[in-house]
Order: sequence, then structure tokens, then C-alpha cells
Amino acid sequence: MANDQQTPTTDLTAQLVRVPSITPTDAGCQKIVAERLRAAGFTIHELRFGQVENLYARYGTSGKHLCLAGHTDVVSPGDPAQWQCDPFAGEIHDGRLIGRGVADMKGGVAALVVAVERYLTAHPDFAHSISFLITGDEEGEAVDGTVRVLEWLKARGERLDFCLVGEPTSDMTLGDQYKNGRRGSLNGEIRIPGRQGHVAHPHLADNPIHRAMPLLARLVGLRLDNGSADFPPTSLQLTTIHAGEATTNNVIPGLLIARFNIRFGTANTPESLEKAIRGVLDADGHPYELRLELSGLPFLTESGLLADCLRQATQEVLGITARPSTGGGTSDARFISRDCPQTLELGLVGKTIHKVNESTPVEDLEMLSRVYERLLERLFAAS
Repeated sequence: MANDQQTPTTDLTAQLVRVPSITPTDAGCQKIVAERLRAAGFTIHELRFGQVENLYARYGTSGKHLCLAGHTDVVSPGDPAQWQCDPFAGEIHDGRLIGRGVADMKGGVAALVVAVERYLTAHPDFAHSISFLITGDEEGEAVDGTVRVLEWLKARGERLDFCLVGEPTSDMTLGDQYKNGRRGSLNGEIRIPGRQGHVAHPHLADNPIHRAMPLLARLVGLRLDNGSADFPPTSLQLTTIHAGEATTNNVIPGLLIARFNIRFGTANTPESLEKAIRGVLDADGHPYELRLELSGLPFLTESGLLADCLRQATQEVLGITARPSTGGGTSDARFISRDCPQTLELGLVGKTIHKVNESTPVEDLEMLSRVYERLLERLFAAS
């Protein structure tokens, strides 16, 4: 690592990347964050729920409360031989820090920690509250992570006024985009029964594939809503279709299973989506089983002080004004927003996340930390 590439944010990011914290194993990654925050004056709470390690740290007990949220767990790197370097080495090549989780989202966590350290050093009379909510279960089932910590906070009577999640939200360049909302996610499975038989005697069987094809076409063609200024139109996307055995071609199967996902905005609810799906299936009159699992509800943060300060911070540090977006996948902001109406996400460029050679420019890590620091200055000055 060249001297001009050694910055506090880069160094902490590399340190975190070197810990193989693949969901749900933390492997000591959160302890690194905890020790930095403890040294800065935070009260540390290490919270284990099930097999998941979580960290909640708070500085201050009065005034406005800003929660800085994120995760230290990462997805598997896959075959290390396909990487330019060891995915957990945290090496810099051609000005980019390479490693699993560097963008999603250990770089964001490091930038938040360094920004807070600088801010508190510069403001010894700080009279508000800052907390960190870090989970090890964002890339996994998301059952024993942020949701459980929020329940724990509610039982303690702690309230969040603002929340910033350091997810990789930038599109083309650092700070060009932030998330002011996310679509909800509904997973589903449809089972269409038939009657198994020989392909030479179709009159003695009932082919569920033939029955399902027009049904699935109608489901895919459903107009669930027309979208809005904040969310694109909702659509049902089939993900897998299975019937029969791959080793034979002379048996009519007795069952077809189709799985799907629906990403939806605030114009729909899980109940309205289920009603629309059952309407299509019921109209056919054939028996079926429908199983639905909600991954998360949609959320939308309207304009407010946090959004104003965020846009000012990107303009003053980067020379661009971040624009709001609700696109992309889900994040733990979907849980936090239920208790904290002013919840936003801002972080690194996400083009390499979950890919081989996940990486981020060293310069972006330091600049993101400066954006976060300016956001703190703006937010607490206005509060």
C-alpha cells in the first residue's frame, strides 16, 4: 500500500475486509468496530441473537438522535482462484481496494466510523446523540439482526430521530444517488397438481405443465399498478419452474412448482397482491396451492432535514447534488424506517458488489468519510 493511499478510512476498511465475516459468522469483525467506537467514548452493547452477532453503540443520551446503520457480514467470495488477489487480503491495485465486502459494505462502515471520530474530536461540546447499529445478518435471513436490535431498543425506550444507512447507493460516481425508499419484496410459490401418466396415453393423465402455461402467462401479464413518481410499475417475475424428472422424457409429471418474486411500491400491499394472484388462479377453477413469504415492506422517506443536509453535504464535498432513488434491491432500511420516518441510505458505488474482484477506489473511501462528516456538521447544527 503506497503512502498516498494510506488514509484512516482506507486502513480501517482493509482491516475489516481481512476478516472473513461470511454470513452469519462474524469472526471478530464487529469487535474491531467496537474497539474504535469505545475509544471514541461510545457505550458498547454486543448483542447476540440466535447465531448472529450484532453491535449497538451509543454516544450521548440527550438531544436529537442520529443512528448510523450497516452490516459487516458479506456473501461468499466463490472460487478465490478467479480473483485478482486473495478476496480477504484487502490489497490495493491500481488505486482500488479489492476484497469481498469492500463496497457492500465494510467501506461504508469504516467511512462512518472515521467521520464520527473526526466530528467528535472537533466538537468536544457535542450535546446530541449518535449511535451505530451494525448487524451480521443483512446478507442472510435478516431474522436475528437489525429487526431484533430494533426490538431491543424499543424495549429500552430508545427512539431514533434520524437514520443513515451506509449501503452502496451511488450509481456512476460517488454521491450521485441516495436511497430515499426501497420497494417491498414478496416471494411466492405456486403448486399445480396433475395426474402422472405415460406420454403415449395423455387421455389417462392430466399434464400440469399444460395447465400452468396459460395461468403463468396471465400472472406475468398482470397490471398490478401503474407505478408512480417514486416507484416503477410492480411486476411478477418468475424465478423457477419445475416439473417432472430430467432423466426421462416419456412420463407426464404429476406436479408443477413455479416460484416467483414481486418487488412492489407503496401502491400495493401484500394483501392486495395476494388477492390479485388468487383472482387469476381461482378463475381457472383447477386446484392449486399458493405460498407467500414477505421479505420486506416498501418504504418512502419524504423530504426532511436529513435529506436536505445530505444533499448539501454531497454538493459541498463532491460538487454534485445527490438525487433520490428507490431502485435496486432491499436493505435493512426497510426495517428501520418503520420506527424512524427519516431514514436514508448513502454509500459507495455499487457496481462491483457480490462480484468477483469487488472493489472501490481508494479516493472514494476517504471522500465518502468527508461527506458523512459534513452531513454530521450540517444536521446537528440545524438541530
